[in-house]
Amino acid sequence: MLDHPCERGMTKRQMTEQAAAPVLSEQRGDGVRQTGKLLWMECFVRAVETGSFSATARELGIGQPNVSRHIDSLESHLAVRLLRRTTRKLSLTIEGERYYTEARRALDTIAEAESVARGKEMPRGLLRVSCSMAVGLLHVQPLIAPLLAQNPQLEVELHLSDEYVDLIAERFDLAVRVGPLKSSLLVARQVGISERAVFASTDYLERHGEPATPSDLMQHECILNTRLPSGGLWPFVGGDITVRGRYRLNNQQAIVSAVRQGFGIGLAPVWVFEEELRAGRVKALLPGHPLPAAAVHLVYPERRLLAKRTRIFIEMIDAAFAGNASLQPGYLDRLRRALASGSHDR
Repeated sequence: MLDHPCERGMTKRQMTEQAAAPVLSEQRGDGVRQTGKLLWMECFVRAVETGSFSATARELGIGQPNVSRHIDSLESHLAVRLLRRTTRKLSLTIEGERYYTEARRALDTIAEAESVARGKEMPRGLLRVSCSMAVGLLHVQPLIAPLLAQNPQLEVELHLSDEYVDLIAERFDLAVRVGPLKSSLLVARQVGISERAVFASTDYLERHGEPATPSDLMQHECILNTRLPSGGLWPFVGGDITVRGRYRLNNQQAIVSAVRQGFGIGLAPVWVFEEELRAGRVKALLPGHPLPAAAVHLVYPERRLLAKRTRIFIEMIDAAFAGNASLQPGYLDRLRRALASGSHDR
């Protein structure tokens, strides 16, 4: 890999002359001819997003040495280092973080302007989405395949984690979040309601009996979520109850699995147990003692103009979640009535 120009013993005058020198155009593998700073910018942005020069070279069809040369030229032109290179990975400097955000936006604007000029605005480029493991697997991932099939120039990176993700610092386009929002720097768009309840497997209830009131939970083995700041405090609408249990987990999907296996009683969104409820393997407890529902939001950094790929994802989630009965108010009551009447229609 080439050294940074500043480390080759070049004088300031030589660096200035190199940065000011004309750059010949270069044809990418897809037949599009890019020139000068635009090509440097695209090489840099794709290197950041793919994580390697070789992947960028394959994508653009211009050869790995050329990718390295173009990024060197960009750094020389700006007189700052944008990337730290090691044999294993690329990482952004502070200046590189700032430049990437603006360069990505500039490339998106150019691509969309060209699409509009041709009379067809096509979403393209990489869309980075963050959401929790449960929401991602059950509600978002099933939507991705048709989205990609309809938009051949679009790429999606779906980041599934129950940890809080800083969208701006980690360069995500948007996130699907359930519950209270932390940042006022983000635009929030409510797309659904996630009702919660306490659940136990029928096997557990046969062995330990069913609680009749929230206070009865103190006599049961409860599965605790260590990621909740309230710990063992379960917030029923009629008053908080402190529960205890010998099994603690930091992942919602793991808690769901533990309930299914009969470890104890767990607090969870209703929609994660829909299949088990309909099959009679799990029961929603305490029907007269609801828990407060949590709002489901799409959040994204405030921008005057959103990229086309971001807009179509927002529209897709809006439509899909609006048509999802499990993400609407009153779902648990309707499900209980359907189960009581013997109807298993969704």
